[in-house]
Amino acid sequence: MKKAVIFDLDGLLIDSEIISYQIYCDILGKYGHSLTIEEYAHTLSGKTAVVNMKNVIASYRLPFTLEEALAFEEEIEKGYLEKGVALKPGVRELLQYLKEHQIKMLLASSSLKDRAMGILAENKVDHYFDAMVFGPEVERGKPFPDIFLKACEKAGEDANDCLVLEDSEAGIQAAHSAGIDVICIPDMKQPGEEFKKMAVCTLPSLEDVIGYLKSCC
Repeated sequence: MKKAVIFDLDGLLIDSEIISYQIYCDILGKYGHSLTIEEYAHTLSGKTAVVNMKNVIASYRLPFTLEEALAFEEEIEKGYLEKGVALKPGVRELLQYLKEHQIKMLLASSSLKDRAMGILAENKVDHYFDAMVFGPEVERGKPFPDIFLKACEKAGEDANDCLVLEDSEAGIQAAHSAGIDVICIPDMKQPGEEFKKMAVCTLPSLEDVIGYLKSCC
């Protein structure tokens, strides 16, 4: 059995991708542009806010700086977050199972700490986690392995004794580069085959992880 499970946040623990999609629709709509959910999934899903906003500004020639755009995005997101962000199916059951089996739980997210903690606390699952790593704590974001290596360090466990749960291509690649087994659980975008091959398996939902742990770990 693995000694620690490391979770991504957006698109894995919480159903936030649809909110991110709507935010970009709101921003682009102000300047007469539209964005389909298929376009979002193909070009923006699974990437950091900085990378996405740089691409959006360049692609649509939006009249503001990166800093202005990120501040605008944050302000729009606050309105959506106030309405609440739902957990993905199977989260509570999986966290409880890991707790009962004394498996450490860590969060490794590119999100800012206050945002992540607020969402987890609102859903009353923040207390499950033994430690957390956020984007600003590491020099390089996903797909570099830094955030997962930092999570292993905080867990006090070797990479071989950890398991990462990820939905995005960048996250899968980061875990693979860190030498950590990773399970792919796709959200809005299905990772390409080259990324799925980096994972030990692909599961349709977090609801299926307990069965995997019972049979394989």
